[in-house]
Amino acid sequence: MTGSAETREKRTLIKLFALDVDGTLTDGGVYMDGKGGEFKRFDIQDGYGIRKLIGSGVKVYFISGRYSAATRQRADDLKITGCINGTRDKLGELKSLAENNHLTRAEIAFAGDDMPDVECIEWAGLGIAVANAVPEVIRAADWKTVRSGGNGAIRECADKIIEMNEGERE
Repeated sequence: MTGSAETREKRTLIKLFALDVDGTLTDGGVYMDGKGGEFKRFDIQDGYGIRKLIGSGVKVYFISGRYSAATRQRADDLKITGCINGTRDKLGELKSLAENNHLTRAEIAFAGDDMPDVECIEWAGLGIAVANAVPEVIRAADWKTVRSGGNGAIRECADKIIEMNEGERE
């Protein structure tokens, strides 16, 4: 933003960042071993960004439409605020998080990549599409990352939210 503090449009701090998992925090691949086990790849830089975001005071939640033990493990490893793992109503869950945390829509950011994420992206104060998102998600979003899901997109989100929040605290 340009101009003096008096002429800048006042924005709300982002206090909660929620994100989809498959295709957003991961590259969308699910590796199955034929015995009921699965593996997912998570980007270490995304994890660092999430920890940095939490350290700045932002609550972080995973909202995944597909249950996965790997998602739960990653959530636990990163010590995120919460993990909703296997829901059919992402928007309802996001609205409940807002209510339970006494937050407005403007204080919430949501990142996703596919059709089940569109409503959350449109509802959140800051809707984010990862670079590999489907066209409908990109159209619904306020901002699109340069990097793809599972390849640094969430680190980009974390850095942008921290930068936005710091700019508003000045």
